[in-house]
Amino acid sequence: MLTYDDLKSLPETVAGPSYDVRKVTSGIVHFGVGNFFRAHLAYYVDRVLALPDQHHWGITGVGLRSGGNSDRKAEEFRAQEGLYSLTEIAADGKAEIRVMGCLKDYLQAPDEPEKVLALLADKATKIISMTITEGGYNIDETTGEFRTSLPAVQADLADPKNPGTIFGFVVEGLRRRREAGHGGLTIMSCDNLRHNGDVSRKAFVGYARAVDADLADWIDQNVTFPNAMVDRITPSVSDEDKAKLNERSGLKDLQPLLSEDFIQWVIEDKFAAGRPAFEKVGVEFTDQVSAYEHAKIRMLNSSHLILSAAGMLLNLKLVDEVLGEPRVHKFVDSVLEKDVIPTLKAPPGVDLHKYKSTLLTRFSNAAMADQVARIASDATSKAQVFWTETVRAVLEGGRDRTRIVYCMALLLELLRGKNEKGEKIALQEPFLSEEQLKIAASDDVSESINLPAFDSWRDLLTPELKKEIAHNRELIRKEGVLSSLPV
Repeated sequence: MLTYDDLKSLPETVAGPSYDVRKVTSGIVHFGVGNFFRAHLAYYVDRVLALPDQHHWGITGVGLRSGGNSDRKAEEFRAQEGLYSLTEIAADGKAEIRVMGCLKDYLQAPDEPEKVLALLADKATKIISMTITEGGYNIDETTGEFRTSLPAVQADLADPKNPGTIFGFVVEGLRRRREAGHGGLTIMSCDNLRHNGDVSRKAFVGYARAVDADLADWIDQNVTFPNAMVDRITPSVSDEDKAKLNERSGLKDLQPLLSEDFIQWVIEDKFAAGRPAFEKVGVEFTDQVSAYEHAKIRMLNSSHLILSAAGMLLNLKLVDEVLGEPRVHKFVDSVLEKDVIPTLKAPPGVDLHKYKSTLLTRFSNAAMADQVARIASDATSKAQVFWTETVRAVLEGGRDRTRIVYCMALLLELLRGKNEKGEKIALQEPFLSEEQLKIAASDDVSESINLPAFDSWRDLLTPELKKEIAHNRELIRKEGVLSSLPV
């Protein structure tokens, strides 16, 4: 177990907080104390706390579930007084280990609702942040509005002063805050979600409007929701991984954490009640967050999807293993260099060629053990989001379409559900109907071209282009992925 007393005698290879952890007070309440939060927002806050006059920006974590692993996490964080170790590993294997001291408390919302609500309403709380996953904002994809029909939301609406959801807790906390005259604050999404601030505003104001229209108007006018782009690979940590991390560090940490050495956070400077001095610890402030999101989606996410499709067909489990195949590496590099970068406007001050090199280095980091199957899940939806602009730019611009056509063939072969040895692939395609899954599984190389994966550029699918896709599928089956790659 790791405690404050251990900070006095840490191993030589482990850095400790360079500030007095006992003097840190809470100014941020964070919902969803998962690995990404602990390696991203908490990472930046830990560095801010080392600066003068920043001690009031500590974090109180809030868990929204109780029982099982949630209870264990709460017990372990409390036992360690919020301390945990972060091991950052670069692609070359070099590691840096640090004990983080920014987490001041951990509350279980279902067990301590009044403590959570009081904290949200407290004048000292300036920021409410969250990592609740991309799907946690409860936005209807068809209407674009907050869904009030879910049972948990309905329960909160029936008794808003005794909430159970994050929307219920935050809005009731803000109601109490307004009543106490403490003014607005900032609600800050740290989820990997495009326009995450705008989505957050829609969710929380939407819920508030269903409770009290006047309160919703007050939130709209007094609470800010900055958009942000976040990036860092932070894998899950098994019990076996924990033992290895502690062996490496020499600590007895109940909650050790692993991440890559790369980190990025680009955010709008829209904070209603002040903010930490994030600009002094590497956070990028800009009013053009969407440009950074755009580059990430078209370069990182799009190439991730190519790697995952190739990996599933090759029966490889990890992203670094897939990229370790020279022909795959060359192909992904060529797609980025020849198809994406020439048709993408760079964010201010960003060299897209250097960004490409950084991405490929990150993907090759074996220590992250990034699962191919995780990235390949819901490939149909991901293709429409990650590939559409590149595909349309290549096809409409009359550019060489060799690589883009192969990517489409590769995706359809993935959706077929068999690797290149003919073995079944465990697909996760939650938005395809049973009939569509049957079409995807067909051995006919032309039939599944009609699946929704290509809907965003279907108007450009000429008969000739469809034949090219089908031909590439035949090549993949006949020669295998590595031999058929157009490199």
